[in-house]
Amino acid sequence: MANENSTILTAEQEMKLRRPIEEQIGVIQAQIDSLRAEGTDKVLFLQGQIDTAKRDRAATKDERENRIAKARGELEKAKAVEAENKDEISKLISQAEGYLKEHFDRDYYQKVKESCEAEKAAAKEKYSKKTAMLKKEHQAALAKLSDHQEIKDEKYVYKNRLFDAKMGLEKDLQQIKDRRHSAYTYKYHLLDLLRMSRFTIAENGAQKWENYKYTFNRRAFLLQNGLYIAIILIFIALCIITPIVKKSPLLTYNNVLNILQQASPRMFLALGVAGLILLTGTDLSIGRMVGMGMTTATIIMHQGINTGSVFGHVFDFTGMAIPLRVVFALVMCVLLCTFFTTIAGFFTAKFKMHPFISTMANMLVIFGLVTYATKGVSFGAIEPAIPGMIIPKVNGFPTIILWAAAAIAIVWFIWNKTTFGKNLYAVGGNPEAASVSGISVFRVTVGAFVMAGILYGFGSWLECARMVGSGSAAYGQGWEMDAIAACVVGGVSFTGGIGKISGVVVGVFIFTALTYSLTILGIDTNLQFVFSGIIILVAVTLDCLKYVQKK
Repeated sequence: MANENSTILTAEQEMKLRRPIEEQIGVIQAQIDSLRAEGTDKVLFLQGQIDTAKRDRAATKDERENRIAKARGELEKAKAVEAENKDEISKLISQAEGYLKEHFDRDYYQKVKESCEAEKAAAKEKYSKKTAMLKKEHQAALAKLSDHQEIKDEKYVYKNRLFDAKMGLEKDLQQIKDRRHSAYTYKYHLLDLLRMSRFTIAENGAQKWENYKYTFNRRAFLLQNGLYIAIILIFIALCIITPIVKKSPLLTYNNVLNILQQASPRMFLALGVAGLILLTGTDLSIGRMVGMGMTTATIIMHQGINTGSVFGHVFDFTGMAIPLRVVFALVMCVLLCTFFTTIAGFFTAKFKMHPFISTMANMLVIFGLVTYATKGVSFGAIEPAIPGMIIPKVNGFPTIILWAAAAIAIVWFIWNKTTFGKNLYAVGGNPEAASVSGISVFRVTVGAFVMAGILYGFGSWLECARMVGSGSAAYGQGWEMDAIAACVVGGVSFTGGIGKISGVVVGVFIFTALTYSLTILGIDTNLQFVFSGIIILVAVTLDCLKYVQKK
């Protein structure tokens, strides 16, 4: 191949180009290593010895202290040598960096890159010739055949030969890609040795971008991001259409704030059910939880004596201070929601009941109880001062968004930084393996339901403040679908053990923004359900494809 095209380098020719760089940097590296031997290297070694001595429980306290004191004495000397050689080492590193800057790209990498481009063209040409030859042979073979089965067999053989040729091309292209990537990263390997793994921000960025390009796979990218790309295109289309139809832009500051306000209470619901989906579960009672929480909060924070009754009793909380009523309403919302989610969690964990059944039972019980107790009436408005206490607007900025941000931060911490969070992923991924490794599947499952209940309680309480009351049993109908859909769109997989908080957040914003945009555009509510259904179907289809691909 090298004889046919001089720009294509053999492995020996490539190593010949690299050798002067290796030799020059090798000489400088040897000088640096000799200066570090009694300085930096010894400092690292002695620090390791001190840490080991501190953790050594087999030795007595006096022995540990003696070893630590001796190591610290030597450490001071090593640090003095390190400080003494620091300027000389910096000078040598700068010399090596200057040499690499001047020679690496010009004398080595660019030539390898040109070689790879030529190799790629040659590989594609070889593939084209191969397929043309196979086609010619196939047509010649078909011309000699008359039997239907023999023709069918010949077509099958031809198809396999084409597949083998394509696999050969992909193998050649991958080898070329590996070669170029290896040449690119060699520079950073040398810098790594020179600087002891210290890179600038620009160098770290360049390496990440190179690794992204090297590992990029179009099919995997579309599976991972295809839905988001489609939704972004829909939003762009809506942003173009809305000013034409409604004579006003869609993405105004006030519209964005309105979307964030609407998304904030729903964020609590999505974060709650996300933990259940992570365990391959779901929750059909979210909407009824919201209705129960809204009703409870409205009754407690009602403006004046309640106009409606609960089991025939009219409540009057006007004797309590308003701040106390606000806290009491929150506590009751959380307690009631957690009570019912714990019941569902217990049946799910104890009797291996599918969450679909346990939460559907909850949904029916909650709706029946609240509707029967309140006769299905709405309880009107809450004290007008309360929204300003819970979610005041500061210079027009709705602070309800900060409540959602705090919930996101807390749940992210639980999922990623606590033992419970790690166990949640483990049980969701493989409950049998998690159980064998000592994790209590029962506790993790019930814990996920309890956390969901707490979040539902907070979400319904905030929604009550946002809507200034008007709680009723019917409020929140269909919200469970929005919460579940937001999680699925955000990448929380029903296969279990897969999902990120960032995905849930994106999913909630996508659905809220889409609904808000379609409403502004005047699209019928029923058609909005159609849009939501299509998005859910596509999201779950992509999730299933990713799962099948992994299997």
